[in-house]
Amino acid sequence: MSKICFTNARVVLADGVSEALDVVCTDGRIAEVRPRAGAKDGEVIDLGANYLAPGFVDLHIHGALGRDTMEGTADAFRTICDYHASGGTTSLLLTTATAPMPRILDVLRAARRAMTHIPQLAGVHVEGPFISRERPGAQRAEFISDPRPDEIDQLLEFSDVMKRLTLAPELPGAPAAIARLRDRNVMVSGGHSDAWDEDARVAFEHGMRHVTHTFNCMSSARRRGAERVAGLLEFALSEPEMMCELIADGHHVSPTLMKMLYRAKGPDGICLVTDATAGAGLPNGTHFDLAGHDCVVHGGVCWLADGSALAGSAARMIDLVRTLVRSAGVPLHDVINMATASPARALQASTKGKIEVGADADLVVFSAEFEVLQTFIAGRQVFAR
Repeated sequence: MSKICFTNARVVLADGVSEALDVVCTDGRIAEVRPRAGAKDGEVIDLGANYLAPGFVDLHIHGALGRDTMEGTADAFRTICDYHASGGTTSLLLTTATAPMPRILDVLRAARRAMTHIPQLAGVHVEGPFISRERPGAQRAEFISDPRPDEIDQLLEFSDVMKRLTLAPELPGAPAAIARLRDRNVMVSGGHSDAWDEDARVAFEHGMRHVTHTFNCMSSARRRGAERVAGLLEFALSEPEMMCELIADGHHVSPTLMKMLYRAKGPDGICLVTDATAGAGLPNGTHFDLAGHDCVVHGGVCWLADGSALAGSAARMIDLVRTLVRSAGVPLHDVINMATASPARALQASTKGKIEVGADADLVVFSAEFEVLQTFIAGRQVFAR
């Protein structure tokens, strides 16, 4: 039986930060959260007054270090997962791009195999091809399609792997597809969408409970006749059961909008996501491929090479935490909740995203300057600075 005692840490809990606790892990689980003054046993790790938080859970990662989920190889998946562990991520959904359905199915097939030996890999988020032609962002418009029943059938053969699917709720066939996906326990998220309020409402009634990269590639209030009508954005903000993704990298969404979202939804209604593409971890000026698009890292974010649209982020989760605390003034424990407990709850991963007895010993140690120092998965160190 292996036992680790983390001591001398600022332990980030759901309701605040404590400097008076030790966290004891046994055989990959948290066994005790106890007063620091008590006796120490097992392997004692002194964290030097740095922060100890649950490992981050990212529902939306495309790539890193020039590698992309759409490669569909274990080597690419491993590279992506290992890089994001350096940012504190211990569970993630690799995310596809809009492509021909056979290629998406190949990625799901490869991920099913990889999930048996890559501990961070919790499944796949299918983003596209069922998105709006009006709001494709950096997705390949020529492969966009409506959610046909036969393609939903094909995807549902991988319901053990496909944990999440983004679609535009206004598309023909979307409500029926949403209902079928939810019946198989697939999280459905509205995104890359030009929906009106009523489209979003119908999708919600059929089981949609999330929106993808809030404020980005998403309809908002506009005039229809004499009346100004809500879009997907306002529907998500006004409906308590809707959970909102947020790319808090300091490029996709301004601090004022981040504050507005926090005040509207609170930490339990927001999931921080990187939406990191293959440019993550590459130097400024480096070109990379995103689903057939030439993209470039510029100013710390990823762009289509022609500058016409953002092409995901170059961020890690710790970068989002830093931005929300410093730029938007959100309390640290609430930011950590958005990066841990909220996405874990969305995944129905009951042992992830928290520091409490019985939870997985997935943990991140970071400094007051928001540098990740160590990352642990099931009590095993997978990254150290």
